[in-house]
Amino acid sequence: MENSETVDKFVSYMRGERKSQYTIKEYRSMAAMFLKFSQKKLKDTNPEDIERFKHHLATEKNFSKNSQYIAIHAVKLLFRSSGITPPMNLIPPKRSRKMPNYLSEKEASMLIKASEKDLLTNLIVSLLLYTGLRVGELCRINIDNIDTDEGVITVKGGKGDRDRIVIIPEICKDLSHKYLMERYGKNARDNAFLISHKNTRFNPSTVERIVKRVSAEAGIQKKVTPHVLRHTFATSVLRMGGDIRFIQQILGHASVATTQIYTHVDENTLREMYNKFGPKY
Repeated sequence: MENSETVDKFVSYMRGERKSQYTIKEYRSMAAMFLKFSQKKLKDTNPEDIERFKHHLATEKNFSKNSQYIAIHAVKLLFRSSGITPPMNLIPPKRSRKMPNYLSEKEASMLIKASEKDLLTNLIVSLLLYTGLRVGELCRINIDNIDTDEGVITVKGGKGDRDRIVIIPEICKDLSHKYLMERYGKNARDNAFLISHKNTRFNPSTVERIVKRVSAEAGIQKKVTPHVLRHTFATSVLRMGGDIRFIQQILGHASVATTQIYTHVDENTLREMYNKFGPKY
């Protein structure tokens, strides 16, 4: 019972900190996992308990470094929400800085082509590839958040509770116009821009399944998710000469350090640069 009250207090604290609903859900799960594992009150937790939990995450849960980072960060916030100083060794591991997965231009074109059988599917895939929206942001768009005449989407309450403007190109404007003509004829339960065949707002899991299905139909061998399409957008903009600060702004990153993962050079560009500047012995 006490642990349940601790978690409820933690959730209330995060809401006060204006954390996004997705962060609250994820951190709540991590906090509950820690409390169940430790079987102790927070104030009685010692460094040995923390080391056991870290080992549990790495070996029994088989968490990646990124997931371990999130778990430890959530637990640190859990201590803070109760006004308790956490043990000194409650330090998250460094996050791995792997190259993001993304599609080549040919693969992105194949994906769009495969989505063209259905207007809504085509719109979803195109918006993800042409705007870099997070899947949660896409699902939260309301009709009054999108201006197809001006070609902009106002993203409300993005990650970190930040609002921002996202540009939509002509191809997405045309698709949006066509879709809205159909959308207005449906008896939807709220003002969501994108609605399912049940006339309800899409959830991220449904969009993930759509992207996975279309990628299989397109014959793409890679694992394709909405986040891979976000990476594809950023990589493409950078390849075309886009400024890193512009990419930071349009992706909604709080720090340019997060955007730095896109400063890798893709294989084709690497080959072109080598052919141009490589040694000629």
